[in-house]
Amino acid sequence: MSINIIKNREVVADEWSVLRLNEGESADSVSIPAGKVIVPFSVWQAQRAQLQDRAEVGVWLSSDSPADVVKDDLAHFAVIAVDFPKFTDGRGYSIAYNLRTRLGYNGELRAIGDVLRDQLFYMQRVGFDAFAVRADKDINDALKGLTDFSEKYQTSWDEKTPLFRRVQRQAVSQD
Repeated sequence: MSINIIKNREVVADEWSVLRLNEGESADSVSIPAGKVIVPFSVWQAQRAQLQDRAEVGVWLSSDSPADVVKDDLAHFAVIAVDFPKFTDGRGYSIAYNLRTRLGYNGELRAIGDVLRDQLFYMQRVGFDAFAVRADKDINDALKGLTDFSEKYQTSWDEKTPLFRRVQRQAVSQD
């Protein structure tokens, strides 16, 4: 069964698998499957020597990880995912924004976990370009969430100029 994600504003087949540790597995001994795999940051740390030469490896960060933990390894990752354990946990937004702006990460930045339509517009504003929508939600409906609003007032990753600087206004005559 093929799993779909939203990537670059399109629904596409997901080529990557996300490795999550099961109870009793440890980061230093878990077996990493062949192919494109996104591993927890703890696994990357524990098995870095074996993983650093693989072209098809990504890493995912938990919501309590600062973006800086991957700053020295950014060139190794074709994809970095940020896990949202609950849709109400907004720390992943800051991680994404810092990866893009402070650390200059240009690869795929994916939101995973409890990802819902209502979040997508705001997630793209901070730099996410791929979204693994929660399995019980309609991905085609979620895709519409990227265009819920026609205008952005404030600056962010996707809009560097505030609205008042982008709009020419005519002076009102006081006759």
